[in-house]
Amino acid sequence: MRLLLKVEELLMFGLGLYLFGLLDYSWWWFAGLILLPDIGMLGYLTGNRAGAIGYNLFHHKGLAIAIYFLGIYLSLPLCQLIGIILFSHASMDRIFGYGLKYNKGFKYTHLGGIGNRDE
Repeated sequence: MRLLLKVEELLMFGLGLYLFGLLDYSWWWFAGLILLPDIGMLGYLTGNRAGAIGYNLFHHKGLAIAIYFLGIYLSLPLCQLIGIILFSHASMDRIFGYGLKYNKGFKYTHLGGIGNRDE
């Protein structure tokens, strides 16, 4: 099942690359921004609950898709770019096993525990 989920996320990352290619931005923008959503981890400096909220906000694919479609509706390429980066980053993280976080701590995700294959 883990392999199937990783393949699915890899294909979604590919979709993000495709959608980015439709925008009028140089590819270095994608490379330069792809890790930016990890700024959401700063919440962990104040505790697990704030960390989980911050992380999940920047890694929620539904929010990313909503931002992207808002950009299409309003004809705002920057908004589309933000949505694509958030979506692509979330897919990339999930390929590596980093899922949405629970309030218990960073390693507790909807995909199981990070670093522990049994959770």
